[in-house]
Amino acid sequence: MHAPNSLLRTLAPWPMAAALALAGCASATSPPTSQQNAPPIAPPPPALSTPSTPADPHTAEFSAWRAAFTQQALAAGIRPDTVRDVLGQAQWLPRVVELDRSQPEFTRPPWVYLDSAASPQRIANGQAKRAEHQAVLDAAAARYGVPAPVLTAIWGLESNFGQNFGSFRTVDALATLAHEGRRRAWAQGELLAALRIVDQDHIGADRMVGSWAGAMGHTQFMPTVFLAYAVDADGDGQRDIWGSIPDVAASTAHFLARSGWRSGEPWGAEVRLPPGFDYTRAELSVRQGAAQWAAEGVQAVEGQTLPTLAEASILAPAGARGPAFLVGPNFRTLLRYNNAVNYALGVALLAQQIDGGPGVVAAWPRDLQPLSREQVRTLQTALNERGFDTGKPDGVAGPATRAGLRRYQQSVGAVADGYPTLELLERLTAQP
Repeated sequence: MHAPNSLLRTLAPWPMAAALALAGCASATSPPTSQQNAPPIAPPPPALSTPSTPADPHTAEFSAWRAAFTQQALAAGIRPDTVRDVLGQAQWLPRVVELDRSQPEFTRPPWVYLDSAASPQRIANGQAKRAEHQAVLDAAAARYGVPAPVLTAIWGLESNFGQNFGSFRTVDALATLAHEGRRRAWAQGELLAALRIVDQDHIGADRMVGSWAGAMGHTQFMPTVFLAYAVDADGDGQRDIWGSIPDVAASTAHFLARSGWRSGEPWGAEVRLPPGFDYTRAELSVRQGAAQWAAEGVQAVEGQTLPTLAEASILAPAGARGPAFLVGPNFRTLLRYNNAVNYALGVALLAQQIDGGPGVVAAWPRDLQPLSREQVRTLQTALNERGFDTGKPDGVAGPATRAGLRRYQQSVGAVADGYPTLELLERLTAQP
């Protein structure tokens, strides 16, 4: 759920599209909440105050929007006192809008992201947290079938084991996004869910803090995800992902289990690809059994047997010069948490090393200079002009860009791995 928060937040998948609009929080559409037991709609509360700074030109507009949204919250069954005391005190936060509209200038190469996500310090901290909370993590693992090291790794990436929840009041952040309008329908739904969480006494509004995009707690759940998947594992009557590690572990495991996690099955493994491998097949959309990949010459990186995986895919996140991975259904489940290949690899490799396993064996091509978004946009434009369609240039090297780039690489006799490099950009722009 990492909304734009440190690790998951702003992660750009391997030259892939940017992570979830939330910058990385658990992303699932929660089922609608029943209104059957909602209290009768009461008259609107007294006129709302305007807490924003008077000099802010959005103050009056935000105040008017907030007053109008009051009716929607009441109609949704939120108690009038919650609407008055929580929504009525919501603040306009210009910084949230700024962060929502900003994009990093450079796409981070996978090795830069993974150096941080699975750093020696984070592995050591993860092992310490795994030992400290062993009983709780093992209980969640036994109940939902998701290994404790995976739960620990997500905890580490999402909030650095509880050290960084984010500093924004969730109601303020979501109210700002709901008023600002770029993702209004989504933000309004999340805001109503946040109000319902307070209304159900799971946490007070002042303690409900998280990222600028509304992701909350130790493992950065969005409010709708909280309502659908958070678990009261310690039996105190509250689903507390801010202060109860049993609730955090069980809630995270519940989300993954409901998102398709297959108990007893590994996420995948690092592999060595055969000479002449067709990199057009190194996409998540290409799936076949591990045995079939083995028959085509794909080997585990250190010679052991490939894990038994159905519907497995090959990923080469840094192109032909970097490591390759065989990934299965559980890797795709990790993408439900944050839809970035870098993130899912970060969780998988951190969990593997927390559990005493190896890190990445093959070397990353660290000499390759990352392209800025503007350079990727230039690359896309040049490919389009030469008939290698990449779609509308947007500065994000997603599947369409990789496909167009591979066709260009094939046309000039290069290894068609679809990985954008400065050399390819210069070659393209130098041609008439």
